[in-house]
Amino acid sequence: MDLRNGFDIKRHIRTIPDYPKPGIMFRDITTLLADLHAFRAAVDELAWPFLKSNISYVAGIEARGFILGGAVAHTLGRGFIPIRKKGKLPSRVIGQDYALEYGVDTIEIHADAIKKGDCILLIDDLVATGGTAGAAIDLLRKSGGEVVAAAFVIDPRTGRRGQTQSKGCKGPHARGVRGSLNALPSSAIPAKAGTHSSA
Repeated sequence: MDLRNGFDIKRHIRTIPDYPKPGIMFRDITTLLADLHAFRAAVDELAWPFLKSNISYVAGIEARGFILGGAVAHTLGRGFIPIRKKGKLPSRVIGQDYALEYGVDTIEIHADAIKKGDCILLIDDLVATGGTAGAAIDLLRKSGGEVVAAAFVIDPRTGRRGQTQSKGCKGPHARGVRGSLNALPSSAIPAKAGTHSSA
């Protein structure tokens, strides 16, 4: 898929079948990250819709969202907030549980990371069913933040659209997606979107 900057990042994403278990098609972005042109193109595409938005922070979901989110935060000149798995942060935390195929997992941020009304851009590499991203949006809202959008490099959903319910934050409208392995510069998803991610 050609992006706005004319670069096709799809060919830099490696698909590994049956990982981490049979039936899963794992989208591996380490090949994208290793290529300086593909990495730059992906970060530019994630960041450019928000250059004029009043974003306070970029948040990224562990672990690939740290790499992409940190680069997007740098590009936008904003701070970065890591959303971590349970038990990884040293200070007082706010947590959010979400359902997995077998059981429940928890993500956390520091309790003092976000102030009421801060405008947050959420970044990750892939949204599958949206379970982790939905939990991250719930967590950011629970902390008092307003989620401008959630943006991903890969979104295999077809024709899905959604928008966050931000009142005081400016951000671009959500874009629909077509087919698999779509580069998605700005996809805002609902807070309760799915229950499982294989990424």
